[in-house]
Amino acid sequence: MKLSIANLAVRAAPAIFVVLWSTGFISTKLALTGAEPFTWLALRMAITICLLLIIVALTRPAWPKGSGIFHSAVAGLLVHGVYLAGVTIAIAHSIPAGLSALIPGLQPILTSTLASRFLGERVTPLQWGGLLLGLAGVVLVLHNRSLTGQAGWGWVASIVSLIGITLGTLYQKRFSSRIDWRTGNIVQYAACGIFFGIGALLFETRAIHWHPQFILAVSWATLALSVGSVSLFYFLIRRSGATAVASLFYLTPAVTAVFGYVLFDERLDALAIGGMVLCAIGVVIVNRAAPQ
Repeated sequence: MKLSIANLAVRAAPAIFVVLWSTGFISTKLALTGAEPFTWLALRMAITICLLLIIVALTRPAWPKGSGIFHSAVAGLLVHGVYLAGVTIAIAHSIPAGLSALIPGLQPILTSTLASRFLGERVTPLQWGGLLLGLAGVVLVLHNRSLTGQAGWGWVASIVSLIGITLGTLYQKRFSSRIDWRTGNIVQYAACGIFFGIGALLFETRAIHWHPQFILAVSWATLALSVGSVSLFYFLIRRSGATAVASLFYLTPAVTAVFGYVLFDERLDALAIGGMVLCAIGVVIVNRAAPQ
């Protein structure tokens, strides 16, 4: 019975991860109604560290030592620091949430190229076909979304977020995959908290307006995203190749579009629905065709 439950949890993990990760764009948009980007992210890191410290106190996992601390900090600055800062600044500069969801949709191609070169992962021709199919699906999902926004820094931030999550995925897989997620994430979030705190001190007023939308965004981002989805992310990295995990990001724009339809009455036409199907097919191909 325990084995079947464990197998069910493993099989459900990718789907749960995609749904949780996709809500990040919605919660970020809500959070920015109460605080500036770096201030919001510094607060998110501080609360998340407190939650993880409670979990660590109850479960007493091993702490990383020596180089493990360094690798955890670097991976955290890439996966959380650069990526979250890029996405948040992009949305703050009026880049539509749909575009912020599309940018990580380019990650699987970049990750696969780098993984095959630097991690020694073999990306099969069928996997490349699945990646390209997923990319086509992403384009269809967002074909009718506005891609305009305040010029300059928003577009740069979107590209930086793509680079951060790609390099962070590869670095985590290469150097930190054996570190316990609870203690490792505390180190990662502490490094990012310092990074975001410095950004808030240098560039922002650090004012926080506590209203219901902001409180909801803080609660969801810390519990469901920083603890829940990130833990699943690292769990999947430990169990799978970087290419297979990265392919899941193809589903993010599609799921974000569904949330937009349900929460904000955003229109989903036939092409967008067809794009979702292509994304799903691409993910299945990449994961089933992965070399054993």
